[in-house]
Amino acid sequence: MNTKNIKILHLDSNHPLLWEQLEKLGFENHQDYTSSKEEIEAKIYDYQGIVIRSRFKINQTFLDKATNLQFIARVGAGLESIDCEYAISKNIHLIAAPEGNSNAVGEHAVGMLLSLMNKLNQANQSVKNGNWLREGHRGHELEGKTVGIIGYGNMGKSFAKKLKGFDVKVLCCDILPNVGDQNAKQVTLEELQQKTDVLSLHIPWTPETDKMVNEQFINAFVKPFWFINTARGKSVITADLVKALQSGKILGAGLDVLEYEKLSFEKLFEGEKPEAFTYLLEAENVLLSPHIAGWTFESHQKLAQVIVDKIKKIYFPIDETAELKRVTGIGGFFFKANDSKRLVEWYGKHLGLKTDQYGSTFWWKDKEGNDCSTQWSPFAADTTYFSPSEKQFMQNFRVENLEALLEKLKQEGVTIVGDFETYDYGKFGWILDPEGNKIELWEPIDSAFQ
Repeated sequence: MNTKNIKILHLDSNHPLLWEQLEKLGFENHQDYTSSKEEIEAKIYDYQGIVIRSRFKINQTFLDKATNLQFIARVGAGLESIDCEYAISKNIHLIAAPEGNSNAVGEHAVGMLLSLMNKLNQANQSVKNGNWLREGHRGHELEGKTVGIIGYGNMGKSFAKKLKGFDVKVLCCDILPNVGDQNAKQVTLEELQQKTDVLSLHIPWTPETDKMVNEQFINAFVKPFWFINTARGKSVITADLVKALQSGKILGAGLDVLEYEKLSFEKLFEGEKPEAFTYLLEAENVLLSPHIAGWTFESHQKLAQVIVDKIKKIYFPIDETAELKRVTGIGGFFFKANDSKRLVEWYGKHLGLKTDQYGSTFWWKDKEGNDCSTQWSPFAADTTYFSPSEKQFMQNFRVENLEALLEKLKQEGVTIVGDFETYDYGKFGWILDPEGNKIELWEPIDSAFQ
């Protein structure tokens, strides 16, 4: 496609690779980081694409004036600042990049949780004030606790993955079925509220999640719990959260987002501070950060790359007439074991497998001479990763273009389980065969295992 006729207006600054790679693809880049929304509306008819973070809301008025718009790319996880339904009705592609900062959010959530439970912020300030109070800063261990995650998409999965080494039980709750994996067991909201010691939100802001965490919601939890929110502030009624902190129902709160944030996320309210916010500022068991969970140097680059890749996919689609490669090799053999750790040690000792905590990696070369890996991994007997299959094993196949293959399989009537996921060692998707056996498809980055 001739992309020289495609003009893109960048409304916020982003990592330079976004601009540079779009330019190399032939797009014409323009920027305007300072004009008012009305001034942008006056010229938006001249553009086919928009790249934005959260500068202002893209509503029907804006979209009606964007008569030639083909896509809106938001360099972030959510699309709540865009009238999505109206944009889709105008055949405008909507692009977000939750894959780009999910790792950062997962790490930030773990950091907040550990700081809260171990009173690190209080201890730090106390020592800097000249005190040495050990008993007053005695903390709690995460081991043995049950962590509940509401919202099990990119962010929730990232948080659960980070918890693997803490010997905790992880439960997840989501509006979509069959999203649980080896890192979290999917349960109902009621079961999560019965068992949770730690609650972490990873949900988008929608009409269904607006003010979701209220007094009734909080009181439905059987046990007092720690609360982490790195999702959206408007999902929580702050006054009800404060009541729960005062009563001890919530043991501590780590809040990267606040109800009072402006839609742009760039500042808080203007004027007098709400009473509930004043409490949060003064409470020792509350940890606050300014909406930076996904705001790392690494995610800055990853977000930009995801946006480029998704724009490229719109204008340079895969040739549907070309034969699509499907399975290219065995990616892994996974099976259930009563004592997976002991089994890994046995195979390492007696059969000489080079093992780690996950199993063993076998290396081989394809016909082009590329290094390829295949994983051998025993899983715990009670794993939910094979679900909904009831078999004791699960196959993993290597593929070359996972997204295209999943789309093709969907057209062929194959059951897709959950959404594909991206990690630093490749992309993953899951399907079911006619007997209900779950199969993992892997588009690998083999070098991550070397």
